[in-house]
Formats: sequence, structure tokens, C-alpha cells
Amino acid sequence: MTATVSTATAAPREFGGAEIRKVIFALSLGTVFEWYDFYIYATLAPFFATLFFPKGNTTTALLASFATYAAGFLVRPFGALVFGRIGDLVGRKYTFLVTIMVMGLSTAAVGMLPTYASVGMLSPTILVLLRLAQGLALGGEYGGAATYVAEHAPDHKRGLHTSWIQTTATLGFFVSLVVIGGCRANMSEDAFKIWGWRIPFLISLVLLAISVYIRLKLNESPVFLQMKAEGKGSKAPIRESFAHWDNAKVVFPKVPKSVHLKLDPDVFDYFKRQGKGHITRMQEVLRAYVNAHRGSGR
Repeated sequence: MTATVSTATAAPREFGGAEIRKVIFALSLGTVFEWYDFYIYATLAPFFATLFFPKGNTTTALLASFATYAAGFLVRPFGALVFGRIGDLVGRKYTFLVTIMVMGLSTAAVGMLPTYASVGMLSPTILVLLRLAQGLALGGEYGGAATYVAEHAPDHKRGLHTSWIQTTATLGFFVSLVVIGGCRANMSEDAFKIWGWRIPFLISLVLLAISVYIRLKLNESPVFLQMKAEGKGSKAPIRESFAHWDNAKVVFPKVPKSVHLKLDPDVFDYFKRQGKGHITRMQEVLRAYVNAHRGSGR
């Protein structure tokens, strides 16, 4: 126990190239899988209009299907708040294990969901709840992965290493198209409509097992361990992040007020102790993040 504390209270060590690549790969791969889970519904949304919603008005059913897809995006900020708080209290590693479990199981549940013809309105109701669970998980996963990588990255490559997380959305979308295209190419149209559409969702169980296996081999963030060992872990991270200007002004002085981002104030304190240059780099990373999301509409 003494050895553990002394290691944690020391300044976070510099990670070697192989170790940081392992962290980036593990987090990026898991986030790719989460985006895959998220986007297979988007690709099949028009198809789901005839499966999970009342028949009779095709336009209404299609709009309801897309609205269900949009619901997952609308709750993403709340997922960031919920899982961001858990990450600050419990730890980064265990939090992104929870988010990927929620995402993977929710996606697999869609693949086993009975259609409207079988259970009536219970089918779209459950579908909406599963989409909300996916959105909450993705909101927590995306920011948590970036934070975990940033807390492992060397000072001069923090922006470069966290940028890999930004590529995961495109890769996840591409993988979803490949899987759905492969299913449709290898079965008849009738077979895909009856049961084949479930395969891309059930595949998420395999991807979930791979992601959990890889992530279980990772260690907790060194910055988080240091803060806990020094007794500086936040007990009320949301209130301290938004209600205390001394924390918020470190990162937000040049970020538009309409943009709301949440990071642990004790992480800011760590970077402040390292020198002003670290804060500048953190601001640059956040500005790049804001600009990228503003341009993509996410």
C-alpha cells in the first residue's frame, strides 16, 4: 500500500511510445465500435419505419424513425455530464468500461427487439429507450476517451494524440456501412427484411467482448491517481466546474459562451502547476474540438 501511494503522489511519469500507442489504440478502437453501434441505426432508419412503427402513413412512420434516431443525439450532452461526473468520482477506466457496456448491450437489444406487428406500441417505446441509452453512453464515452488519452499524452503531443479520437466517428460509420452492405449482398431482400437486419446489431456483442477485453488491460489515468492520492479529487465535479469561475476561466476565456464543455477542475489545477504553456495547449485542443463539431454539426 505504501509503495502504491508513493508512486501515485509522484509526478505522473512520461509514457513510452509503445505504451501511449496502446492507450490510443484501445480507446480509439472502443470508440469506433461505439460509433458503429450508433450509426447502424442511422443507416437502417428508413427501413425501421416499416418494422417498429404503425402502418398506414408511410411519411409519419419515416419521420418517427428519424426522430428516434435524433433522440440519441439530443441526450449526448447529458451523457457527458452523467458519466463525466462518475469519471471524476470513481475513475476514468471504470467509467468508459460502463459506457461501452451500455452501448453494446443496448445495440444488441435492438437486434432482438420484437417488431410492431408482434407487440404493438411496446416496440417503438422500447426502441426509443434503447436509443436514449445509446446516446447517453456515447456522450460519456467520447469525452471520457479524449480525457484518458490526454492524461497519458506527453505535453508536446497532447493535441496530436487526442485527435485520433476525432477520427472514430467516420471510421465507425464506415464499418457500419461495410457490415450492412455485406449482409445485403449475401442474402435475399426478403431474408434481410425478415431477419437479416438483426445481424449488424447482434455483431455488436462480438465487438463489445473485444473492446472490454482490451480495456481491462489498461491502467487508471496517472493524473487521476495522483489527484486521488493527494486528496484533491473533486467531490462535486459538476458544481465545481460550472459554478466556480476560478476553475472555468482557466479553459473558457476564448471559447464561445454558447459552447458548454465539462472537464474536471482538478485536471486544470494539474496543468496550472506545470506552467502556462500547458494551459495554452489545452485551450488549443478545446478550440479545435469546438470548431470541428461546429463544422460537422455534431
